[in-house]
Amino acid sequence: MAGRLLSFDGQLARSAYPERLDKASHLADRWTRALADAARQALATPVRREIRQIATCQAQSQAAWAQLDDVALRQAVQAQAAAAVHGLVTPALHQALALLAEAARRCLGLRPYPVQLLGAASLLRGRLVEMHTGEGKTLTAGLAACLAAVAGVPVHVVTVNDYLAQRDADGLAPLFNFFGLGVGVVVHGLQPEAKRAAYAQPICYCTNKELVFDYLRDRSASPGRTSAAQLSANAVFNQRAQPPLLRGLHLAIVDEIDSILIDEARTPLILAEKAGPVPHAEAFAPALALAAQLVEGQHFQRDRARRALYLSPSGRERVKALSAPWAARSDSPWRAEHAREHLVLQALRAQHLFLRDQHYLVDDEGKVQIIDEYTGRVLPGRNWEQGLHQMVEAKEGLDLSEQTRTLARITYQRFFARYLRLSGMTGTAQEVARELALVVRLRSVVLPPHRPSARRRWADRVCQDEDHKWQAVAQLVAERHALGQPVLVGTRSLQASERLATVLAAKGLPHRVLNARQDAQEASTVAAAGQRGAITVATNMAGRGTDIALGEGVAALGGLAVVLTEYHESPRIDRQLFGRCARQGDPGLCVAVVAIDDPLLQQHGGLAAYGLARRRNLPPAWRRLAAATLRHLAQARAEKQHARTRAHTLKRDHDLDKAMAFSGDAS
Repeated sequence: MAGRLLSFDGQLARSAYPERLDKASHLADRWTRALADAARQALATPVRREIRQIATCQAQSQAAWAQLDDVALRQAVQAQAAAAVHGLVTPALHQALALLAEAARRCLGLRPYPVQLLGAASLLRGRLVEMHTGEGKTLTAGLAACLAAVAGVPVHVVTVNDYLAQRDADGLAPLFNFFGLGVGVVVHGLQPEAKRAAYAQPICYCTNKELVFDYLRDRSASPGRTSAAQLSANAVFNQRAQPPLLRGLHLAIVDEIDSILIDEARTPLILAEKAGPVPHAEAFAPALALAAQLVEGQHFQRDRARRALYLSPSGRERVKALSAPWAARSDSPWRAEHAREHLVLQALRAQHLFLRDQHYLVDDEGKVQIIDEYTGRVLPGRNWEQGLHQMVEAKEGLDLSEQTRTLARITYQRFFARYLRLSGMTGTAQEVARELALVVRLRSVVLPPHRPSARRRWADRVCQDEDHKWQAVAQLVAERHALGQPVLVGTRSLQASERLATVLAAKGLPHRVLNARQDAQEASTVAAAGQRGAITVATNMAGRGTDIALGEGVAALGGLAVVLTEYHESPRIDRQLFGRCARQGDPGLCVAVVAIDDPLLQQHGGLAAYGLARRRNLPPAWRRLAAATLRHLAQARAEKQHARTRAHTLKRDHDLDKAMAFSGDAS
């Protein structure tokens, strides 16, 4: 990538499909740039001082701006927009955003806080912005997008699901329309013509997956860097019936950027097409039967932390012996060592690593739908590679889907690094600031809350095993429910949410469940979680981006109570769940009720977790201290492992691109 922030009116911005140069850099180069960025950040205006500057700018001119008519207000913003967005001149940026705040008051009935205006300024500067949950990130992103579009810069506002994209675009449309700006929305299922029209608008709200796949479609149809000459030649020779879906990568404002560039960055996005029936489908059932006869520890080893399986030498011999009756035919996959071992390993993975109602579900149409382990949502249209998806279908006794052929692939980190200017928002940036600074050159800024937090954190409750944990959670929920306090219980998996629901039902506690089976009701269910007496059981990330407003009288009861039932491999996810309560100075309560045999501790805790599980007579205080220490160790190990996986995935993506030109050489 270029060594400085590219100007939108620079040479690249005048190309037919503007995007940053995409070149792999050495670790030493990244560290040097990171040190330079850190030095610049140290010299930047302190956050609280800049908030005071923005507040002063608003206070001094607010009365005068309120007297302007709509035409004069629009002209005032337009006069400052170019210097604010292209030149990043601080006084012009502050004044333009303060003027936008007046427009937001007129169009939306909302008066942005100085913290939100600083957040918008930071986004326009190309920063990673941390704002506390409930601080108004939607309006902050909308202000930044509006000012950029007024300055003539096309903007993609990227969200994590279709509901949020449509909701935010509709909610902010009056502000955009005030300045004559059209807004497009790209969600799953849109036809290419509708997508092209949406991307052509000055501001386009879209989901990360739709955006990247549309980019890959453009790249697969026009390999290499798309130039004006290439597009003209394609039109002359009819090589492309339609123009590209996107018009380049100018400015991206990515909401929940840590979810996209960290949590989902371990797996590349692959654009594929149907390639007919999977070969040797008749071998899947025998492979599953053979795999069922292999003994863990003797014939194969399982690495739970890496979700990997390995055949031992005795396992290979066992597979060869058991598959001998099927190897008689000359075209049998069981004849070749690599083919039969691949079949058996995929069968073992389907049986031991990919579990129903945890990693996938079977829908009403008899289709295997992958569940995103971080969000708890279904990933429509996503398949596992190399026959694993069909092996899972065979395990479930379903009709096998067609195999696919890869057309293009790219990682999230590599894609978003191609924007001329990239910015993002999240409630949990500090934990990922270093990696994002190294990989996509995003410097971070942490903004203080508008009002001091009133969240209360109770001491963890550590149970000996999972059965005791669910009973303890149900007892805690019953106690808070008896007071009328609403409770939101977070679980890591669909299976866990349904198990807790069964325990709550047995105790006669009315509740609502939100997991991958209820995606359509996600927003409405979460929005109602703050009403008096409500009990909501949800996967940890369900409803992210939806505000939980407290019902009448709930604040006096202590606000929303959030119960975490299993620590995540990433402590950011835990912090995000706790952040669902006590927003904007409201009261709130959060507590963790966990078990020693939870997967995090068992998979990443090593021998210490085994020893703690055997010590059943520890006093509660000692058990809590030991579990907390073990949790920090396990999460650190998991985070390091995932970081290595992301680095490997990014390097492999670059290597494959050079070797096979899959996603187009952007150099």
